[in-house]
Amino acid sequence: MQWRALVLGLVLLRLGLHGVLWLVFGLGPSMGFYQRFPLSFGFQRLRSPDGPASPASGPVGRPGGLSGPSWLQPPGTGAARGPRQAPRRPEPGVCGPAHWGYVLGGRGRGPDEYEKRYSGAFPPQLRAQMRDLARGMFVFGYDNYMAHAFPQDELNPIHCRGRGPDRGDPSNLNINDVLGNYSLTLVDALDTLAIMGNSSEFQKAVKLVINTVSFDKDSTVQVFEATIRVLGSLLSAHRIITDSKQPFGDMTIKDYDNELLYMAHDLAVRLLPAFENTKTGIPYPRVNLKTGVPPDSNNETCTAGAGSLLVEFGILSRLLGDSTFEWVARRAVKALWNLRSNDTGLLGNVVNIQTGHWVGKQSGLGAGLDSFYEYLLKSYILFGEKEDLEMFNAAYQSIQNYLRRGREACNEGEGDPPLYVNVNMFSGQLMNTWIDSLQAFFPGLQVLIGDVEDAICLHAFYYAIWKRYGALPERYNWQLQAPDVLFYPLRPELVESTYLLYQATKNPFYLHVGMDILQSLEKYTKVKCGYATLHHVIDKSTEDRMESFFLSETCKYLYLLFDEDNPVHKSGTRYMFTTEGHIISVDEHLRELPWKEFFSEEGGQDQESVHRLKPHELKVINSSSNCNRVPDERRYSLPLKSIYMRQIDQMVGLI
Repeated sequence: MQWRALVLGLVLLRLGLHGVLWLVFGLGPSMGFYQRFPLSFGFQRLRSPDGPASPASGPVGRPGGLSGPSWLQPPGTGAARGPRQAPRRPEPGVCGPAHWGYVLGGRGRGPDEYEKRYSGAFPPQLRAQMRDLARGMFVFGYDNYMAHAFPQDELNPIHCRGRGPDRGDPSNLNINDVLGNYSLTLVDALDTLAIMGNSSEFQKAVKLVINTVSFDKDSTVQVFEATIRVLGSLLSAHRIITDSKQPFGDMTIKDYDNELLYMAHDLAVRLLPAFENTKTGIPYPRVNLKTGVPPDSNNETCTAGAGSLLVEFGILSRLLGDSTFEWVARRAVKALWNLRSNDTGLLGNVVNIQTGHWVGKQSGLGAGLDSFYEYLLKSYILFGEKEDLEMFNAAYQSIQNYLRRGREACNEGEGDPPLYVNVNMFSGQLMNTWIDSLQAFFPGLQVLIGDVEDAICLHAFYYAIWKRYGALPERYNWQLQAPDVLFYPLRPELVESTYLLYQATKNPFYLHVGMDILQSLEKYTKVKCGYATLHHVIDKSTEDRMESFFLSETCKYLYLLFDEDNPVHKSGTRYMFTTEGHIISVDEHLRELPWKEFFSEEGGQDQESVHRLKPHELKVINSSSNCNRVPDERRYSLPLKSIYMRQIDQMVGLI
């Protein structure tokens, strides 16, 4: 028996030595302040599949020390780019090479398993099944809204009843900013019905809107929400009805006399008082649809809310031949732009509309700023005004210089993988260590400008968070590795970026992402009469609310992701989506100015002196990859099928 005890002792001694080595040489959990961050690709170097690991980065320092993760360092330290260095941009007509030559080392899963899980063969039957599931998701939510909530604004899907403005508590802005007692969900869902080819229900819904919806209401609403959800949807549906090509099937309405356009005009006129009596030209955040700006109105507004009206207001002006709406929206954009920091070129997130003083100095990609950047580019795509593109390019360079942290290339070089952080608009210094779910729109915007590789990398970060929780928490603290704000209100931003990245790369990886999202929504948010907001992404408890953007955006982008033959993809007419997901055809008509005077404070600049986008130029700016050719899907095929999914799984701690 002594020899058995001796063998057992040697085994235990060997295990003990392995344990000591495991801890001493950094193979175990970090003992420092910054533990290894699973969702940040890990604070370790990438390893070549055929070679040794790169040298370790050294010990992790305390907060503020230069040895910590590069996300916590100011631009210009370590591997981060300097504050004045121009961002990487592909040359015109050329897609730069993808840098996926290295792979994070994994444990327990070989490449064959990843090839099997994420192979290029996404069967047509499975794709059709996912398309039908996305359509069924929309139908279930829409039918229950019509059965239990219409004509109220929203559906409470748990108790199967409607929700309107909170008349008892006017300060409840979470509800009252959005709900105007104008059948919001029905209006917001109109073009989704058309895109899904449901002509009979689309025609029925349009007639209901024409016959039952009125904006002569004693409702105080947020100008931004009313514009993107209601005004944008009315204009989109009007364009669908009057499109001579009718690509989605017969969506015409018998005896239609531009009623939706007139309703859009009526709503916009009721929003115009927000632009009056402001010393800066930046609009008040809220108006009463019947009486105008409330006497006790707040003089502070967010940049996105005031500066993301140009697409809808511009379309309305050009369809009506009335410059008023585009003029006030463009004046607000210019006013905000002129308030940007002289040192960094960044804007803050909250401004006083009377003084022009920045109340909120945080600059980031999420809430308060997101759609401001989006609409600079999309206004140029629609209207062809060179000034919009110049502002966007300058804003994008400032974003790359001061918000983007980490190494230069997504998957090679020294330093941590790229991340966009929240900084002080004047100094560029880090303000906090969280990102919010609205930032997930940015990879889709990067696709539109041709920065596909960075879009792929950033999208993976948000998808990794989704994969961990089955949803995207409203805020995620990347330093603490945990959600800061735990709810998920069925937001569409990650789905939107997934859809646009699939269109750019045609890589089936994004079909797998869409399937993951679909299955999560079905598993965690489907309730008796619709789909409910997740109150807590960890315990999956729900709230009794289904916001209108679930039908207008989330379901729409999921459906389009899997519907390869949709007219959106097949039609010769190119389309663009508003920030609320409403589809707008991009054509020459929207580049024409029916008035002689163009927008300037003096009103003396005529349309001949303004650069206008020529029709042939649109092919480049509106292509999904900004390349002169269709993106080569083989270029992204292998890394995303196997290598990249190993990386993502390591990020969420699955291997």
